[in-house]
Amino acid sequence: QVQLVESGGGLVQPGGSLRLSCAASGISFSIYAMKWYRQAPGKQRELVAHITSGESTNYADSVKGRFTISRDNAKNTVYLQMNSLKPEDTAVYYCNALWALPRREYWGQGTQVTVSS
Repeated sequence: QVQLVESGGGLVQPGGSLRLSCAASGISFSIYAMKWYRQAPGKQRELVAHITSGESTNYADSVKGRFTISRDNAKNTVYLQMNSLKPEDTAVYYCNALWALPRREYWGQGTQVTVSS
């Protein structure tokens, strides 16, 4: 059974930092592209950051220079380091694992991040 379990969300003041973790089980983690998405109330889910199996990374323009995605294949875990947080970063953050051929895609349950003073 495939599981993606996020942790590390919470309430933080503007300008603060959080590190999200997503622990995967039931998949060959190292071959999967891993992504972090977020969904704010009343908005569509958006891609925040992406790391390939070869550790190439891409970011949404809104988080470039503030967020860093990384992975530890030995721990089957992907991380999202979030610095200089803004109120507009408030959302539920979801972990996603994708293997393209054949297409296999899995989602975590989400973790709430709230940026507020």
